[in-house]
Amino acid sequence: MTPTLTHTDPIKRSMALGMKRGMKMRCPNCGEGKLYRKYLKVQDCPVCGNENSLYPADDAPPYFTILIVGHLVVAPLLFFPFIWRSPTWLVLGTTLPALLALTMLFLPVVKGAVVGAHWALKPRRAVEDL
Repeated sequence: MTPTLTHTDPIKRSMALGMKRGMKMRCPNCGEGKLYRKYLKVQDCPVCGNENSLYPADDAPPYFTILIVGHLVVAPLLFFPFIWRSPTWLVLGTTLPALLALTMLFLPVVKGAVVGAHWALKPRRAVEDL
């Protein structure tokens, strides 16, 4: 029987692994426990006990989410004649709800990836440095 690696082995602590687990909205340390208690409220892992709240995401998730949605939706949308020929109220009424829905769907996934990246880098909080 081969020995298995524990959840906190430094061999397994890679950026890709942490981001992948975070994007699945799972604990970056074990990949099993839920990352969020609510929509975007990070919780400690109920499975391995990892303190996920130590990895601050700050403003990165909204920034990256806007960047992704803008490149995937807004940029290609500008090539359709519908956007230029239709009344403004119709364009805004059809595109804004879609943009809002996509942003709300992408935000927890992107925040999970940022938390997973921070887990891999092991950052310290500013308070601990005092």
